[in-house]
Amino acid sequence: MIRKLYDWTMSLADHPRALWVLAAVSFVESSVFPIPPDVIMIPMILARPSRAWLIALVCLVASVLGGLLGYAIGAFAFDAIGRPILESLGKADAVEAFNTRFNDFGFWAVLIAGLTPFPYKVITIMSGWTGMPLATFVVTSILARGLRFFIVAALLWKFGAPVRDFIERRLGLMFTLFCLLLLGGFFALRYL
Repeated sequence: MIRKLYDWTMSLADHPRALWVLAAVSFVESSVFPIPPDVIMIPMILARPSRAWLIALVCLVASVLGGLLGYAIGAFAFDAIGRPILESLGKADAVEAFNTRFNDFGFWAVLIAGLTPFPYKVITIMSGWTGMPLATFVVTSILARGLRFFIVAALLWKFGAPVRDFIERRLGLMFTLFCLLLLGGFFALRYL
């Protein structure tokens, strides 16, 4: 099953609408969707290394625009939409205490969440809810998401063939590691 999923994802890279699918996933991941765009971005770059920079740019633009949606959810619809999203992630209890400290560290919170597997949507919603200055949010989002996506693109562009061979030979191990990292991120979010 993992092999079929991998082959399907790799074939997606050649599909005429692949960038649109990637943009949609990047957009919704920044505000409501739990799966990071890396799941599609990495196989796309491995399949077509010559498009690495374009793929990273699409991820960046769509992610920042999706982050603005998350910001708007926090600013204008926190009780109706934002709170249930945070409750589903197990963070509703810490909302009040977090609000008082968030803007003191807002730049760093957005930067760290944008670079790491920490769910970025939590920070986008919290940024809007706490009233972080929109310019700070946008600039930090561009910096963080740009670094994340372009570093991945650069590494895959430079070392793509060996990385692809390694992944394809050890597909089960790579899938297991990815799932562990994803679950670890959710565990850290819930209990830390």
